Amino acid sequence: MSRVCQITGKKVITGNNVSHSKRRTKRKFYPNLFVKKFFVPEEDKWITLKVSASGIRNIDKNGISACLKEAKVKGFL
Repeated sequence: MSRVCQITGKKVITGNNVSHSKRRTKRKFYPNLFVKKFFVPEEDKWITLKVSASGIRNIDKNGISACLKEAKVKGFL
């Protein structure tokens, strides 16, 4: 499961490089991923997740427990 956010499910998408002459070649857009450790107080342990910047903001806003539960329901984790 490389280059996929475990909280939001963001992954690599494809597009085009467009040169000055408007010639198009394929390229990839990668999500802004980080490997980060989070403490889960309910389980009293640390977990390591590969999360995007927006996933980190979601965890800060909603809490790690709520985000983990939602990611399991959606099938990202």
